[in-house]
Amino acid sequence: MTDDTFWKSGHRPTLIMAFLYFDVAFMVWNLLGPLAPIFSKVMGLSPAQKGFVVAVPTLAGAVLRLVNGFLADRIGQKTTGIISQIIVITGLLGAWRLGVTTMDGLIALGVVLGFAGASFSVALPLAGRWYPPQHQGKAMGIAGMGNSGTVFAAIFAPLLAKIFGWSDVLALATIPATIVLIAFVIFAKDSPNQPAPKPLGEYVAGYFKMLAQADAWWFILFYGVTFGGFVGLSSSLPIFYTTELGLTPIYAGYATASCVFAGSMVRPLGGALADRIGGIRTLSMVYAVAAMLLAIIAFAPVAFPVMFPLFFATMATLGVGNGAVFQLVPQRFRQEIGVMTGLVGFGGGVGGFYLASSLGLAKQFTGTQSMGFLIFAALALVALAGLTSVKRRWRTTWGAAVQGVRI
Repeated sequence: MTDDTFWKSGHRPTLIMAFLYFDVAFMVWNLLGPLAPIFSKVMGLSPAQKGFVVAVPTLAGAVLRLVNGFLADRIGQKTTGIISQIIVITGLLGAWRLGVTTMDGLIALGVVLGFAGASFSVALPLAGRWYPPQHQGKAMGIAGMGNSGTVFAAIFAPLLAKIFGWSDVLALATIPATIVLIAFVIFAKDSPNQPAPKPLGEYVAGYFKMLAQADAWWFILFYGVTFGGFVGLSSSLPIFYTTELGLTPIYAGYATASCVFAGSMVRPLGGALADRIGGIRTLSMVYAVAAMLLAIIAFAPVAFPVMFPLFFATMATLGVGNGAVFQLVPQRFRQEIGVMTGLVGFGGGVGGFYLASSLGLAKQFTGTQSMGFLIFAALALVALAGLTSVKRRWRTTWGAAVQGVRI
């Protein structure tokens, strides 16, 4: 399949807008991580409090992805995306205007930022429904590459905070968000292959129907490790680099951005690799390598020349896994992709919340974050074991029915 064939098989403007929408949303969603070393010092937050605060947007985004998964199927991905973006922009301006000076205020802000994290349930089905099965991995990988927005948050948030103050960063973030919203309204289109709208009760029943299937739980676990690891580290690395390695917030942002960039840019590679050799084989390699790297991080000497390459490699590995998971999801649940994107995205958000908050707790109670990394390495091995247990059944049942696609 040539690139020309790929681009002609779907709707290019929508794919580009799905990427840009996701990119800006991810930038906003991850604002608190790069800013944490600054506002935590001002407010005197403990390690556990810092870990919890940066994890709140991830958890809120996980829950709201279920809501957006429903809305995306009910009223369309475009309308859902517009509503979410307006809420985020309004919330950021409100927080900037009123000021955030307490832990409760940070938590409330984190919940608002969760609406940006819920963009996942908009961008991926918006792009994916335009493309045939043989190009699903690549299309959703390109849209999912929008998680590179975390790079912009890591680079620019500390710099702007130093110049203007950390709370003014909230207002400044609304500028690119508004520009992309306008472009999104003009150029994005819902696929003509949208499922027919259903009553709310049917959607709720649809979630329970999906949860009654073991495969849905496996996908929730698989994405909880890959995306959960990616977003959890994205939020936590600025804190690690400043507290454990003594970097300034600005240099910690640069180091974090490099790692996040690696994980973001390889996401399409993960989808394309899964299209080529199969999602199961790709994910198996991802979990094995991720578990090994996380275990090494837990015991490695805490020095920048050692930790930075390890984090860089870990994020790249998890990024490949993110693309591979969503090569498999639309093959297994093509008619329920909106609901399943919400459920799988929920799993990813919960995984990210767990990792970020557990690292803070581990630091507070043991004096080091090693235990948090080690437990997450064990979760990667659990995912590998689960994938190994289901791969034969998948390949001989629904996988065998998908023409021209390797799973």
